[in-house]
Formats: sequence, C-alpha cells, structure tokens
Amino acid sequence: MAKSKTITTDDILLVLCNSIKSVLTAATSHPINYSSMAQKINKTCLKPDIGCFVLFDGGFSGLVIINFSATAAVEIYTNYMKHMGIPENELAKSHTSDEVSDVMGELMNQIVGDFTGVVGHELHTSITQNQPKMLTINKQVQLSIDTNLDRPQARRVTFMTEKNNIFYLELAMDKTEFIKLSDFEEREAFDADMILDQENTNKQQPKKEAEPMVAMIDQDLLDELGI
Repeated sequence: MAKSKTITTDDILLVLCNSIKSVLTAATSHPINYSSMAQKINKTCLKPDIGCFVLFDGGFSGLVIINFSATAAVEIYTNYMKHMGIPENELAKSHTSDEVSDVMGELMNQIVGDFTGVVGHELHTSITQNQPKMLTINKQVQLSIDTNLDRPQARRVTFMTEKNNIFYLELAMDKTEFIKLSDFEEREAFDADMILDQENTNKQQPKKEAEPMVAMIDQDLLDELGI
C-alpha cells in the first residue's frame, strides 16, 4: 500500500514564508531572505514599530502578523517606490508617514493573496482573507483569533532585508494535517499575466500575416493600371 503524503501546519508556514520572500523580492527588486529555523511561541503580538495583521478563514483559520522595525519598513518602502519609478527626493523618510503604512498594507495584501492562491492550488482547499490592518505602535499589543481553535499553534520566523534589517512573521492557526487520499493530476497554476500575453499575441498574429497579402493586392492593382 502506498504511503499517504501528509502536509502539516509547518508546511503551510513554509508556503507563507515563500510568499513573503517572493512578493517582497519582486516588488522591491531587492532580495529578502528568511531564517531556516522557526520558533514555537505561545502568543502572537503586534510589536513596534509597524505591525500588520490579517485574518483568514475557510478550509482552515488563522492569523498572520508581520512586525517591521522602522528601518526595515522604510527600506522596503523606499525600494518599492524606486522600483515603481518614483524619485527618491519625493519619498517619505519616516516610518510614521501615511505613505509608508499604505505601501506596507498593499504589500501585505499581495503576500496573503499569493499565499491563498498557492494554498488553493496545492492543497485543493479554499481560504479567504479580510483586509490587512496596519498599525504604527510603540508598545506591544497581543492579538488572538476571534474563533474557536481546538489545538492552536503559533510560530515566529525571522526575515532579513538586503541591508540586514530585521522583521518578523508570526502565524497562529489550528494544528492541522492535509492527507493525500489518492493520486490526482496536478492542476496548472493560474497565471493571469501569461493568459493576457497569449491573448495579445493572438490578436497581433493575424494582423502580421495579413500585411503581405495587402501589399500583394496593392501591387496587382498598380500593374493593371500600368503604373
């Protein structure tokens, strides 16, 4: 009998870590890395200087928190805006700026969106998220999930920016396992950008093929007129 494949809470944590790394690296065009060690914690907290959190629910419930130091938040914000083509002299300098909070909230939204997409593709389940919340704080604030968890687990992972500024991911969710019951064909991941590119290519292709035909018809007309 074939051995069933089991995906645990820590595997889901790894998916989230990879989403954070890939989204922030792509958005800022600068490398983001995380520690190979995850820490078991008893409670999740928002900590100074910027804390973002988002709840998700569906196939399983959980709470995602990312705590940014002021230097890490400003570095990520600055790299993101410069990657978008905004001149450096127009950028905010303080982590307390509304612009910094807005950008970090948008990046948090992209991270969790990528995470839910991968979970839906790989685990064949669905989770939904609420709107990420951003707080600029100077004291620690404890957060818990507004739902009943039978066996809650919490993890913390350390992330580093290119300049070695530190920020932390904290994940709280029910202890869960996904067990593969039978073999199935892996579904292709949905890539909207690839579909749009293919559609644009298809629209342009007939136009390119028609150009030589139009030129031939024009030349035949000129020959008949003796021009």
